[in-house]
Amino acid sequence: MTFLDTGFLKTDEIFLRQVELDAGDPQRMWEPAYHFDICNSEGVPVGGCNLRLGHSKALYYAGNIGYKIDPAYRGHRYAGKACRLLFDLARRHGMEYVIITCNPDNWASRKTCERLGGTLAEIAELPEDAPMRLERGGTEKCIFRFDLLVE
Repeated sequence: MTFLDTGFLKTDEIFLRQVELDAGDPQRMWEPAYHFDICNSEGVPVGGCNLRLGHSKALYYAGNIGYKIDPAYRGHRYAGKACRLLFDLARRHGMEYVIITCNPDNWASRKTCERLGGTLAEIAELPEDAPMRLERGGTEKCIFRFDLLVE
């Protein structure tokens, strides 16, 4: 797997600053991933996001994209803006779709997925052995699919 240059991940409002590249760990079923700070136009970090490459059973429940916005910066749709940039990176890796998941009671994240045009595939019960269930106690995830036009 070859990681790509990520200098293009910017708009007039935000940019993604790469903080880590994770080669993955096949034994633990972890896929390669990019990790970013989400920064506003002044360069202030407002949250973080990541793109996990590939498709697997584990990623179906964990999602290809994860994001978190710091409480002081919520309400500016930074998560959605970051996801749009990550969609472009996923396309450049030849991904035809990405999955974003959230807890059913996370209304802000659900709204972000809806605004981005995702399709709610299902509200899935997590497998008994899923790390999210074992480590965080969650039992369900909303599974949103985003079809990407690969260039």
